[in-house]
Amino acid sequence: MLTDEEQRKLELLLDIPLKVSVVLGRTRRPIKEVLGLTPGAIVELSSLVDEPVEVLVNGTLVARGEVVVVNENFGVRITSIISPAERVEQLGPKH
Repeated sequence: MLTDEEQRKLELLLDIPLKVSVVLGRTRRPIKEVLGLTPGAIVELSSLVDEPVEVLVNGTLVARGEVVVVNENFGVRITSIISPAERVEQLGPKH
């Protein structure tokens, strides 16, 4: 059981806002192509329409999911949570 002080600290932590992002796909393009982007341009991504999307919290992959529509807004249904071992692996050097 938590002491009153521990409970207060936990509540403060639980109220910290985190940035949640969803990655639909990625691509690599030459600088000249990126500089030439204009409104209406379409950037093709490496992911297929029915592939899982990545859910990032503060830039760290924490889950995968599928895109859904809720009341005319996009959402993500979480389909899997990244294991603690995979999260630790992400902290290592990038290849």
